[in-house]
Amino acid sequence: MSVAQTRRKPPRVGDQPVFRRSLIAVVLILAGLLILAPLIVIAVEALSKGWQVYVAAIVHPDTVSAIILTVVTALIAVPVNTVFGIAAAWAITKFDFWGKRLLLVVIEIPFSVSPIVAGVAYLFVYGLQGILGPTLEDYGIKILFAVPGIILASMFVTAPFVARELIPLMQAQGRDLEEAATSLGASGWRTFFAITLPNIKWALLYGVVLCNARVMGEFGAVSVVSGNIRGETNTLPLHIELLYHDYQAAGAFAVASILAIIAVFTIIAKVALERQGAGRARAAVNSAEKAS
Repeated sequence: MSVAQTRRKPPRVGDQPVFRRSLIAVVLILAGLLILAPLIVIAVEALSKGWQVYVAAIVHPDTVSAIILTVVTALIAVPVNTVFGIAAAWAITKFDFWGKRLLLVVIEIPFSVSPIVAGVAYLFVYGLQGILGPTLEDYGIKILFAVPGIILASMFVTAPFVARELIPLMQAQGRDLEEAATSLGASGWRTFFAITLPNIKWALLYGVVLCNARVMGEFGAVSVVSGNIRGETNTLPLHIELLYHDYQAAGAFAVASILAIIAVFTIIAKVALERQGAGRARAAVNSAEKAS
């Protein structure tokens, strides 16, 4: 054996303990400053004046109204975007048609447009000076500065979440199973519920969780179209802003703690769904290896 063969290779940068530990330390410090510190501040400030002030802020009629409006918006926007995401992902990954790339671009638009710009666009469409505003006014239909406008804005900013989770997975799965089912005489609906849906359910739930979290925390687009009417068109983020501007810092942090709790549960659900999906993927690989 030659000297060149016995000579050890120099360690890579990533294998050096000092570099690895330093990188981990930087990540942990940044995570603490950017993620954990704000959550701790919210908890401390929310309880800074005692439990009575905290509970009073939560059960205040304006807060309860904001909670109800936020939940109603999520109950409408999330199912609609779920259906849209499934339909868009199924069409893009299982069929060939003219305009497929255009549909992909359209799905990405809410991510590339500022939510405030989206809210202003709704003003130009449904406002009194907008394209459809005068017609809607003649028929007594109110979109902006009312619940329908909040729901539409929330649906716009969260439209891509489910589709973006499903499209890569369904592209990787291919079309073989669906084509086999169709060749055996299965209808489109039966093929979807018997084959497609079981294979995408964990990614679907993951997208739904993210979509729900974004709906409840949306501020920019909703602030433009809601009118900020206290007790009527204020969602939780808007109500927090009003409380803070009214110098009710403890109340603002108390209401903010609700969104913080939702965020924590969202992270827990996200991790659980990722583990479930990864576990099912490993099981499928093992089954395929045994079969071969």
